[in-house]
Amino acid sequence: MQRRTKIVATLGPATDDPKVLDKLIEAGVDVVRLNFSHDLAEVHRQRAEFVRDRAQAHGRQIGVIADMQGPKIRIGRFKGKRVRLEEGQRFVIDAELPLDAGDETRVGLTYKALPNDVARGATLLLDDGRIVLWVDEVSGAEIVCRVVVGGELSDNKGVNRQGGGLSAHALTDKDREDIKSAAQIQADYVAISFPRNAKDIEEARTLLRAAGGTGGIVAKIERAEAVEAIEEIIRVSDAIMLARGDLGVEIGDAALPPVQKRIIRLARKMNRVVITATQMMESMIENAIPTRAEVSDVANAVLDGTDAVMLSAETATGKHPVAAVAAMDRVCREAEKEDEAVFSMHRMSNHFERVDEAIAMAVMYSANHLPVRAIASLTESGSTPLWMSRISSAVPIYALTPHVETRRKVALYRGVYPVGFSLTSTDPERIMTEAIDELRRRGAVRDGDLVILSIGEPLAKPGGTNTMKIVRAGDFAAIS
Repeated sequence: MQRRTKIVATLGPATDDPKVLDKLIEAGVDVVRLNFSHDLAEVHRQRAEFVRDRAQAHGRQIGVIADMQGPKIRIGRFKGKRVRLEEGQRFVIDAELPLDAGDETRVGLTYKALPNDVARGATLLLDDGRIVLWVDEVSGAEIVCRVVVGGELSDNKGVNRQGGGLSAHALTDKDREDIKSAAQIQADYVAISFPRNAKDIEEARTLLRAAGGTGGIVAKIERAEAVEAIEEIIRVSDAIMLARGDLGVEIGDAALPPVQKRIIRLARKMNRVVITATQMMESMIENAIPTRAEVSDVANAVLDGTDAVMLSAETATGKHPVAAVAAMDRVCREAEKEDEAVFSMHRMSNHFERVDEAIAMAVMYSANHLPVRAIASLTESGSTPLWMSRISSAVPIYALTPHVETRRKVALYRGVYPVGFSLTSTDPERIMTEAIDELRRRGAVRDGDLVILSIGEPLAKPGGTNTMKIVRAGDFAAIS
C-alpha cells in the first residue's frame, strides 16, 4: 500500500550529509522545506539543487517549499544570556534599549512598534507561551509588565500577544529579498509567515511573479486575525499550513485542536492543499522514538484529511532525522487503513463550475464504487489531480505530465504520485494506451486491472480535461 499522506521534511545541518539525505528520500520524504529564518540564501540554493539531484538519482520527484521568516517579533539579548523571572515581578520590555543590554529588570525588542500595539490589560506571551506577562502600563517606548507565569528566559525569544492584534506587516524587507531568491531556485511553493488577510498573500504572489517565480503560495496560519479571515486567505492561496506553534500561543492551546480540524475541512472543501505542522514529533529531536501523544497527533491529522504532515527541527537539527521520517511514514500508513481516511462525501451535493472539475469528481466517484487499481490523470497544470485528491480514496492517483514543475507541485497532494510522461502522438487513444503501458512498467497495474483515465481533448491544453475512460489493463477497450 502506498502512503497517501505526504511528508514534508525541513532541511538543515542534520541533513547536509549526502548519506543522510539519501536515507531521508528512501524513508519517504515527498517535499522538503527550506527555512529562510536560518542560513543564507546561497545555502538554501545549494540544498535545493542537491535534493533535486539526489531525488533524480532515486527516480523520485521531490517538491521544494521556501519558507519566509516573516515579522518574527523577538526580545533582545541579556548580558548574562538568560534571566529568571518570578511571579509578580515588574519587568519592562523597552523598544529603545540596545538589543544586547537586557538584564533581570528589562530587555530590548526587535519590533519597535510593539508599544503602539498594546495597552494596559494586554497579555504578552514569550517563548511560545512559557512566560506570561500582563501589561500594567505603556510609557513611551516602555511596556511595563507584571510577570504572571515566570521561569527562565533566554536571548531572542519570540513575543506574541494573546488574542492577536499586532500590526506588523506580513512581508518584511528580508522576505522581499528572499522571495527573489526563492524564484531563482525555482521553489515549487513559497510559504508566507504571519499573513493577516488575503492582501498579504496577493502581494506575495505579485512579488514572486515579478521575480520570475512560478511556484504556489502557502499561507501559514499563525495569527488570530488569520483564523478570522480564513476563508478569504484560503481562496487566494494554493495551500494552507497550520503553523501550530505561534497559532496555539495566540488563540490558546485549548482552542487549537478544533480550529485545526475546521481549517482542514474548509481547505479541502475549497479545493486547497493543507499541511499540518509544528511539534508533530518534537521529542524525536532528541529521542529515537516518538511519544504516544505525538503518534496520535499525526494519526488524527491524517484522519482529518490533511494533505501533508511536516517535520521541522526533527529533521533540520535533530539527532534522528531518518528515524523521524520513518516513524511518520508508518503512523500515516496505519491511520490510512481506517475507513474515514478512505471514503468521503465531499461535494456530492454540489454543482460544478468547470467541466474538468466535474470529470475529476466523476472519476473519484467511480473509483470508490468499482474495483479500480489506479487512476491515470494526464495533466498539464495539475488541477485535475488536485480536485481528485480532495476525495478520500484508497485508489492511487498518478499525475502523468511532461512538465517537471507540475510533477514537483503535485508531490504535495494527498494520494497523488507524479509520473514523467511525454506526449508522442496527437491521437488520444494511443496516448491513453501509452499511459497504461507506463503504469504497467512501473508495477502500478497488471493485466486485467481496472484503470480510470482522464484526458483533455485537444491535447496539451491546461484546464482542458473533458474525457474519462474506464479500461482494463492489457485489453485497451472501454468498459461498457
